[in-house]
Amino acid sequence: MTEEKARLILNADQIRKKVRRIAFEIYERNYLEPRLIIAGITGRGYALARMIAEELKEISPFKVEAGTLLLMEVTLEKFAASQGEVSLDSSPDLLENASIVLVDDVLNTGRTLAHSLKPFLQKSIKKLEIAVLVNRSHTLFPISADYTGYELATTLQEHIEVVLEEEALAVYLK
Repeated sequence: MTEEKARLILNADQIRKKVRRIAFEIYERNYLEPRLIIAGITGRGYALARMIAEELKEISPFKVEAGTLLLMEVTLEKFAASQGEVSLDSSPDLLENASIVLVDDVLNTGRTLAHSLKPFLQKSIKKLEIAVLVNRSHTLFPISADYTGYELATTLQEHIEVVLEEEALAVYLK
């Protein structure tokens, strides 16, 4: 990636701090919940969900072993013209009466998050909240984030690139 084409918006340290702050906010709103599911949208959404779950385990009494915190992956075709099946990597029965935080890296139009709601709407869940690392505020669907790491006003022509790999964490504006 060249300097002329992309501008660094968040570096690794800033991302870690934003993830930690999101985890604290999630804990503050959900500390009384008997079971909390962190559901990440496949790809970078799931990578971000895993980071949030790790922070939650450090700052709260939520424990995967005790069944109070569950990390789940939501798989869908992000760029398909019409959405097919949306699947979970865990049993949908775990959603019953659970509090869920649906996680994706960037909230742009809200299309991906809207499509990913399907399995959650088919069960009797307690509540569903949304967490994103970057909110571009170009929503075309009735989706808003409850937890946001960074609000960024962009044009529709600009692109946000999120890198959430173990050896590299960064957010770029292209």
